[in-house]
Amino acid sequence: MNAFRWKSEKLVPIAMLMPSLVAIAIFVYGFIAWTGYVSLSEWNTLVKNLTFAGFSNYAFLFNDFRFQADLRNTVMFTALFIAGGMIVGLFLAVMIDRKIRGEAFLRNIFVFPMALSFVVTGVVWQWILNPTTGVNLLLKSLGVTNVPSWFVSTQIIPKIPVGQIDVGLPVAIIAVAIAAIWQMSGFAMAMYLAGLRNISEELREAARVDGATEWQVLRKVILPQLKPITMSLIIILAHISLKIFDLVYAMTGPGAMFVTDVPGVYMFETTFRGNHYAQGAGIAMIMLLLVSLLIIPYLISNLRKGEE
Repeated sequence: MNAFRWKSEKLVPIAMLMPSLVAIAIFVYGFIAWTGYVSLSEWNTLVKNLTFAGFSNYAFLFNDFRFQADLRNTVMFTALFIAGGMIVGLFLAVMIDRKIRGEAFLRNIFVFPMALSFVVTGVVWQWILNPTTGVNLLLKSLGVTNVPSWFVSTQIIPKIPVGQIDVGLPVAIIAVAIAAIWQMSGFAMAMYLAGLRNISEELREAARVDGATEWQVLRKVILPQLKPITMSLIIILAHISLKIFDLVYAMTGPGAMFVTDVPGVYMFETTFRGNHYAQGAGIAMIMLLLVSLLIIPYLISNLRKGEE
């Protein structure tokens, strides 16, 4: 009887998890394997052709001007998005943590953009940052004659020629980053605010009694306590930025000289408009690799900390 009970205690959880495990195996890892297989084939027309082509599709991509520009844009967008989202989110969290009047209302206002899709955000900010309308009309009314070109600019700073592209910060990608920061800074604020509320007030008061200024309290006491939240935010925001598609597609598209193009947009157009399925699968696998290089070390680190 005890043996039967032991077996049932083991088998019931396995039976409950089995449908989910099978679904994940098929619809996640199975599709990843299929995408990787297609990326190594010659299926670049409407006619299915799974003849093995080796790494020729990857060689084409890394020698392609557009894909090189996409990698540059992704790096720059990721840096702006993470830094901007975290700085704005921390600033808002610190301000709200001071127990200001209307705190609940302000929290809702700052978090509200997360309820919108990136498509809506892209359309709205396309109107706001339109070079001939939107915020530029306000700047002109204030006497500014040299208004920004925003997302239609093809300028790259500092424009260092490397291979087929100019390495630097595309000015147009700043406009996309502003829209993304506006949407996700509320999420960063919520995480930082939760962390701030868990920091003992006695710890802060002790630092003030020792003569620390408010800036020193923030830098020496609060920020070190928020390090786990900061690391989690970096991973989450970087994951979003590396696979961004809908915001760019709705707001700017590839842009002139591909200054706002990203791998997600290139993959969509290559696969579903150009019918180059193998090349599109190659772009998808590269995007997966980029995300994995970021996520896997973080998961391993957390696993080791949990074991310790």
